[in-house]
Amino acid sequence: MLKKTKVNAAILIIGNEILSGRTQDTNTSTIALWLNSIGVKVNEVRVIPDIEQTIIDTVNSLKKINDYVFTTGGIGPTHDDITAESISKAFDLKYEIHKEAFKILESYYKPGEFNEGRQKMVWMPKDAKLILNPTSGAPGFNVENVFCLPGVPSILKSMLGGLKNEIVGGEPILSHTISLRTVESEIAKSLTDVQNKNKDIEIGSYPFFQAGKLGVSIVIRSEDKSKIDNCSEQILDFVNKKNIEVVEKN
Repeated sequence: MLKKTKVNAAILIIGNEILSGRTQDTNTSTIALWLNSIGVKVNEVRVIPDIEQTIIDTVNSLKKINDYVFTTGGIGPTHDDITAESISKAFDLKYEIHKEAFKILESYYKPGEFNEGRQKMVWMPKDAKLILNPTSGAPGFNVENVFCLPGVPSILKSMLGGLKNEIVGGEPILSHTISLRTVESEIAKSLTDVQNKNKDIEIGSYPFFQAGKLGVSIVIRSEDKSKIDNCSEQILDFVNKKNIEVVEKN
């Protein structure tokens, strides 16, 4: 059986409210976990302001070096929602009313509610493909390998399921976490030795503070469960020799 090629993506968070700290970004985690489950590895995440040229330049840069680019934010009805027009310019496409999107929103709202502000949400790049929105009606869209989603976390999450057939991934990226009651300096050398023996496995260590005590979570990631299991055994071997308490394994 042929091994699937590795597939990668970038996530582009667009919005002054994220950069100012007024709004907390949870969309990165939602998209990354979903992509991992279908075999797409996130290479990088960028957060940029609502500035047209910045959006154009960043999209043009990311779409060349990634199989997929996911943008969030800036496709609503207000004056600072400029993502759709910026994507049009990035692809050198006409910015126009999307007839199918217009019909969807016209039927979604009650008579008289589909006002000029809401009609802004149906302006998109010419021939963009819609990403249907089961929560609030207003669709996202994609052009080539760039997928544009709303910034509202609950709405974004509801739209990902409809994209599954549009994204061609590799093997799902699996993970296993071992949480220890220790500090990073205590396990650094041993963990490095394990990583050196398993160069095709991604191993990360992340300190945590829980119930007044310090700990470290070791996360092992790979497309191959047998390699994760083997790596986990090597880690637990040195953990037991050092008499370090294992808090949790999952």
